[in-house]
Amino acid sequence: MTKIEGVDVDRVTKWFVDHIDGVRPPLTFDLIAGGRSNLTFEVVDAAGHNYVLRRPPTSHVLPTAHDMGREFRIISALGPTPVPVAPALGFCEDESVNGRPFYVMAFVEGHILRDAATAEKVFDDKQRAAAGESLVDVLADIHAVDVDAVGLGDLGRKEGYIARQLKRWYGQFKQSNELTGRPVPVVDEMHEFLSARIPDQGGATIVHGDYRLDNTMLGEDGRIAAVLDWEICTLGDPLADLGLLMVYWSDPGDPGALLGVSATTLPGFPRRDELKGRYAERSGRDVSQLDFYVSFGYWKLACILEGVFARYAGGAMGGDRSGVDGFSAQVTTLAAAAQTAAASL
Repeated sequence: MTKIEGVDVDRVTKWFVDHIDGVRPPLTFDLIAGGRSNLTFEVVDAAGHNYVLRRPPTSHVLPTAHDMGREFRIISALGPTPVPVAPALGFCEDESVNGRPFYVMAFVEGHILRDAATAEKVFDDKQRAAAGESLVDVLADIHAVDVDAVGLGDLGRKEGYIARQLKRWYGQFKQSNELTGRPVPVVDEMHEFLSARIPDQGGATIVHGDYRLDNTMLGEDGRIAAVLDWEICTLGDPLADLGLLMVYWSDPGDPGALLGVSATTLPGFPRRDELKGRYAERSGRDVSQLDFYVSFGYWKLACILEGVFARYAGGAMGGDRSGVDGFSAQVTTLAAAAQTAAASL
């Protein structure tokens, strides 16, 4: 039996032949993205057809995390809508095939802009402008989907999204903080501050949960060909997506690009205020309280990175401690950014 890390080649190939129309073995599997998130493989058959296989990580999988059936359900439901997603081709829940459930989607050609060097190399000013405009337009399209009509009305609870998020991430932070054993009072202060000022949610929409430029595949014209990484998608307050997009989007002159994502400072890309205005016009939503959601986005990332810091500090990442100081500093930087963003509230 042939195996590579994350793929039982013989059994998965047989599954492809039985379930994916037109596939011609043998198949090759190349890891596109790995780590502690879901593993993504490019699959190529003997005829040169390309596919993408997604499966959970090979270790440290929480019982309720990395739900492949849920991801497959979401992109299947969005396929007929204006939201660009990779076509869903098949789902395997039989763990005897590959150890864990997986799904297969069509391969979408394009570019992922993770840094300024890539954005400068592959796109000119006009294409970069199109990328920013398309990013906002597609976000508005996501939030315009009738969740009941597409069969996603039970994807999550519709009410009280921000309150639940504050509770969830603060609980995660407290657990991690017990391990790091150091005070980060601004995180506690901002939890109390934000909890007391939650805006009225209004209607619930699909919330992608991690919507940013480098979670999309861009076509040669700069426009979005597919939105990627739906693993934490749920239902809730759409402005949470817009707030987090503002957190990740860097304008020229910003003191530092968040987590190293700096492509958007290049000429051609719209500025934050332009994105905000375009979303308001495209969606018809009131964005006057967006500062709350921006503050919440910074605070949420601080809580998440405290967990990463705790794993490094506790030795869970093996002997590699190169990121300890950086993650520690980033937590306090993000929490302070949350405080700054909330100044107008």
